[in-house]
Amino acid sequence: MTLKRSKGPAGTLVVLDHTSKILKDNPLRDPHVRRLGVWLPPQYDEGGKRRFPVLYDLVGFTGSGLSHTNWKPFGDNVPERVARLVREEKMGPAILVFPDCFTALGGNQYVNSSAIGSYADYLTREIVPFVDREFRTLASREHRGCFGKSSGGYGSIIHAMQYAKYWGAIADHSGDAYFDFVYWHDWPNTLNELAKHRAPKQKAGAYDARGEARRKGLPEGIDDGRIKRFLNNVWKKEKLTGKEGHCIMNLCMAATYDPDPRAPNGFRVPFNMESGEVIERRWSKWREHDPINLVAKYRDNLKSLRGIYIDCGWRDQYHIHYGARILSQRLAAAGVPHRYEEFDDDHSDIDYRMDTSLPFLYRALKP
Repeated sequence: MTLKRSKGPAGTLVVLDHTSKILKDNPLRDPHVRRLGVWLPPQYDEGGKRRFPVLYDLVGFTGSGLSHTNWKPFGDNVPERVARLVREEKMGPAILVFPDCFTALGGNQYVNSSAIGSYADYLTREIVPFVDREFRTLASREHRGCFGKSSGGYGSIIHAMQYAKYWGAIADHSGDAYFDFVYWHDWPNTLNELAKHRAPKQKAGAYDARGEARRKGLPEGIDDGRIKRFLNNVWKKEKLTGKEGHCIMNLCMAATYDPDPRAPNGFRVPFNMESGEVIERRWSKWREHDPINLVAKYRDNLKSLRGIYIDCGWRDQYHIHYGARILSQRLAAAGVPHRYEEFDDDHSDIDYRMDTSLPFLYRALKP
């Protein structure tokens, strides 16, 4: 069912209700009926026969696909940007797809997780064939690409590695990499935020952190109730503080990288919530999902792509530029062709970088 249709010289945005079988009964009880945005270029004629390459926009954490189609101050939203790039003859016309992968934990990393849901399967096994059936796409991997920033950038490079049979080219803007830098430094703040929901409340005086942790089972990375209380608190709110936002992000990453159906909330955390000590067995699970550690394993898949674009600002406040540099170095060492660029900016408001990545993707995917 078409919910919205706006047409003009800038193209046509179609918003559909898509009912997902894969997301039905997901562990977070998130909706399995999702709005799917599809932008058709001005060259798309419903009565015509021309087919187009397809680009999937994987938005960052706390985002939803349709957020990239909204009005944007001082700049273009993604459909407007692509229409302009086509008019300027910097790229040819393509179909853009805006999937909704938001969750109660603020998003996901576009992978399958028993604690969140099977969002990699949702994209590749449901949305891709649905779009190919309903629209005049060039329905093959060679003409299909994905791109994204931050969590979306991570999703793009992970899909290039693990789901290469679906994608011909990817663009990774400031995607999470080198987890020892990206996530580790913020966990003390996360532990402080969770401590507000500790029960019983800590009292002043003598304190044995390790003894308290052992009593609560915290060395195993399981929740003693504070995580659940934190989540129940923020789920009641319409506005989160910055500290709460970063805390739920780290919990989302834990649910992504170290899910465990036997644990409270379905996942474990990598730090002792009383002493702050790293739990090596748990952190090793995170490292298994770090792109810099996966290049060798997925070398053949990566080499099969027609294009890999990566960039990052050299002032990224999450230190992702260091991970991007290591990722590029390891791709080069593995003989994987790619393009890596840096620019003078941080992590925020860098959609203008799509002026470089989208033409790159089109050139890689065009017929």
